[in-house]
Amino acid sequence: MVLVVLSSAAKCVSQSERFMQATVKWTDGAMFVGESGSGHSVVIDGPEDLGGRNMGFRPMEMVLIGTGGCSIYDVMSMLKKSRQKVVDCRVELQAERADAVPAVFTRIHMHFVVSGTGLKDSQVKRAVALSAEKYCSASIMLGAGGVEITHSYAVEEFAAS
Repeated sequence: MVLVVLSSAAKCVSQSERFMQATVKWTDGAMFVGESGSGHSVVIDGPEDLGGRNMGFRPMEMVLIGTGGCSIYDVMSMLKKSRQKVVDCRVELQAERADAVPAVFTRIHMHFVVSGTGLKDSQVKRAVALSAEKYCSASIMLGAGGVEITHSYAVEEFAAS
């Protein structure tokens, strides 16, 4: 099981995002550097027992983080548009992979924790549902590929110290 936490906005795909490019370059052992078309880089590496140095994300961790990032972006965007006073938002992801090659994701659970002042439970519930059912390209794509994706949420009142 993999647990990833992303902290904090829905989006339409701009022309520059409709057609995407990326480059992944091998550097050494099981290490690679990926560069997005927008110019951002990320290190991808394997564990030491598979020839890596454990200095970067595993490819499937990036898929999971990307899925969480896509969904939390949608949720935050909808909450901002509905004028919710969000102080913090995170999505905690738990994933299960097949015990065979290819070790694809079989299940992903996303748990959103939204804190703020005077948040409306109904608005958070709606934002999570719309992201899951309509807006999050990554989770919808994975779901269409057979991954069981579930969602839950919690609303926490922010207590200023």
